[in-house]
Amino acid sequence: MKTKLFTLFFILLISVFSFSQSTETIKGLCIASPSKSDVGKFVELIDKQLAPSGLNVLVLRIDFDYEYKKRPELRSSNPLSEQDVKSLVNVCKAHNIKLIPQVNLLGHQSWASSLGKLLEVYPEFDETPSIQLPAEYKWPNEDGLYCKSYCPKHPDVHSVVFDLVDEIVEVFESDAFHAGLDEVFYIAHDDCERCKGDDPSLLFADEVTKLRNHLAQTNCELWMWGDRLIDGKVTGLGIWEGSYNNTHRAIDLIPKDVVINDWHYDVAHATPFMFAAKGFDVIACPWNKPEVAINQVEMMDMLRNNSTSEMKSRYRGIMHTYWGSASSFMAGMNGDEKLKEDGAIIAFKELSKVW
Repeated sequence: MKTKLFTLFFILLISVFSFSQSTETIKGLCIASPSKSDVGKFVELIDKQLAPSGLNVLVLRIDFDYEYKKRPELRSSNPLSEQDVKSLVNVCKAHNIKLIPQVNLLGHQSWASSLGKLLEVYPEFDETPSIQLPAEYKWPNEDGLYCKSYCPKHPDVHSVVFDLVDEIVEVFESDAFHAGLDEVFYIAHDDCERCKGDDPSLLFADEVTKLRNHLAQTNCELWMWGDRLIDGKVTGLGIWEGSYNNTHRAIDLIPKDVVINDWHYDVAHATPFMFAAKGFDVIACPWNKPEVAINQVEMMDMLRNNSTSEMKSRYRGIMHTYWGSASSFMAGMNGDEKLKEDGAIIAFKELSKVW
């Protein structure tokens, strides 16, 4: 009898431990990958500062800064090697930090006056080939140009994209991949012979679903920014935080196991409730205003504490975003006088005290 009771207690203990592990509140950071020369310093930052702060998720924006073997033509000029990545993988493993690579997909295929590597090498993927990048970029502009997109209906684009995704997920030994998918202004554009006249919500949903289904073949989770799934007009949010080209309707068309990163930088908008109510796991994402970051922590706690059992676990936590270089972040974390007023670094330090 005692043996049976002990066995039952042990099974219960294991079940509780497993549940607590799977529902651990996310305390994350999304940041550009370090340059090749800074990998050692970044490993030390993880070991000495990020892990002790309680960080348990690290999203690294890799894009083309890796020495891809399947698609070497898409390497940046000074990419990280496999050995560089493994040093990051190993330090994160040592501290039980979930490491997730990001490659911006669909949108963000250019920046200001510079074309991204994908469209530079494969110009046939360009959604808007007749729109030229200006020598001096300004917003707003007559073309509505923020960043270029690749055309999701090009017959060859996914064979290239999936090669990148598969390789970067494998080398990072990750069970999640961040596809970006934010701020897509060019979609179903009149300039594109393949998709002009299509419903932007269907195009966007189809691309998200293709990426999710491809990743699901290896039990890998898709993460994405949430702004294109928010109706900008109904919520009153601007064109950056919400959609004004009807992609928001895709929220009812994409798989519910996609993890939504809901970024808001000026106000802690309560849109995580919308995503959770639609069945998605959601993470609130601040940037450079410490008070907004703290408000987001409090908001997520409030939503979690006032939810049904079905909703509670969908409020996954907080992921801070840093939009400078990894070297700037490291300098700020180490007390560089030039960065002592950097709101994003102050916000991260404040978050680490309360999350």
